[in-house]
Amino acid sequence: MFSKEKFLKSQKILRLATLDKNGTPHLVPVWYRYSAKKFYIGTNTKTQKAKNVLKNSTVGFCIDDGIWHPIYGVMGVGKAKMILEKSKVRRIATSVLLRYFKSMNEKSAKELLEQTDCIIEITPKKITSWQY
Repeated sequence: MFSKEKFLKSQKILRLATLDKNGTPHLVPVWYRYSAKKFYIGTNTKTQKAKNVLKNSTVGFCIDDGIWHPIYGVMGVGKAKMILEKSKVRRIATSVLLRYFKSMNEKSAKELLEQTDCIIEITPKKITSWQY
């Protein structure tokens, strides 16, 4: 039986779609953490995705797995908000990074944490899942 919660917590890449000021889609693969029915993405306020979210909080996302049967996926639409409070950003960014690094002592983990000055928090409004 397909468990959406388990799937979202086990996968590593979320494809995030935002809209720029002209309404042009911007689609990027991102690292994320799924917790309490929300997605958390660490980034920098200078990135296009962060700039877009500040102007338009509606986002789309897709997480999928498999190119051969069985194939699973979840896609949806949600509202994004920016978390900018330094201590909160550091705490959440660390929890995201620890999904991808064994320790925050690794050079790349430290560099990414230093570059992260905001968190995009996504509250899903509509989610669809599939399995084939």
